[in-house]
Amino acid sequence: MTIAIVILNWNGQQLLERFLPTVLTHAAGAQVYVADNASTDGSVEFLRTHYPQVSILQNPTNEGYAAGYNRALQQVQADVYCLLNSDVAVTEGWLSPVLKCFEDPQIAMVQPKILDYKRPTHFEYAGAAGGYIDKYGFPYCRGRRLQQVEEDRGQYDEPSPCPIFWASGACLFVRSTVFHALGGFDADFFAHQEEIDLCWRAHHRGHKVVCCPQSVVYHVGGATLSATNPQKTYLNFRNSLLMLLKNLPARCLYRRLFVRMLIDGAAGAYYLFTGKPRLTWAVLRAHFYFYRHFSKFQRKRPPYTIEDYYQRKSIFC
Repeated sequence: MTIAIVILNWNGQQLLERFLPTVLTHAAGAQVYVADNASTDGSVEFLRTHYPQVSILQNPTNEGYAAGYNRALQQVQADVYCLLNSDVAVTEGWLSPVLKCFEDPQIAMVQPKILDYKRPTHFEYAGAAGGYIDKYGFPYCRGRRLQQVEEDRGQYDEPSPCPIFWASGACLFVRSTVFHALGGFDADFFAHQEEIDLCWRAHHRGHKVVCCPQSVVYHVGGATLSATNPQKTYLNFRNSLLMLLKNLPARCLYRRLFVRMLIDGAAGAYYLFTGKPRLTWAVLRAHFYFYRHFSKFQRKRPPYTIEDYYQRKSIFC
């Protein structure tokens, strides 16, 4: 089974300098690619000078995570893609347990255990030990709920592999055949939650998504946009709504969307009254986009949607 490690980069030369050497050390025969989203910080020149063994895939513009990977992966031949953030430190032997998971033909996507690079004893926010969503589409992880991140004490090391609902885009292994059969990421998402949408669409087709805790990586997180960045807030709220519209079972679609609108309205009010009006505006912008493009994303609904998609009714209780 062949594997290609593909790192998406946008003005991340400093991150490449810091983390790429370890990726190459522990690549274990995998081909390493850097897909560059039209960087202007000298990233491509740096790679050509210092890492000629790395294959460079140059995208003409910064199309975001979703379209950037879609375009790049059209040029990569491998059985399994590893989509790796540029701010992830890999560890010795991280690939072997993952490849063993793919011996099960039903498994389409795998994520490793993701720990916090800055606090290595704890899980990292953006994936931890595998993700789920509640009935209203809010994501959470084994090892993280809301802003609370757990210490890794081995509590999620069994079962292995463990079925999950979504795998983190910080380090996502996916069968190339499945990725292309699903049409890749939804490019309209640009960035944030596109991996949850991809996993949800895979579940509709009967594929499995798992976490492999015997594979461990460390993620810096927030290296591109901070948690309080209005653009990040906008994309998260917008893409969550779009994902629900595309994937919720028809019987509960409008009821769940209505509740989400109420919850999002409360979030916008909270931001306003806590002195964060730019985040309130980001939530409003997300909803304006959603209403304006409702019919477009409704047409993306698959002919069949799974009924059981959530593990808990709400992450807030």
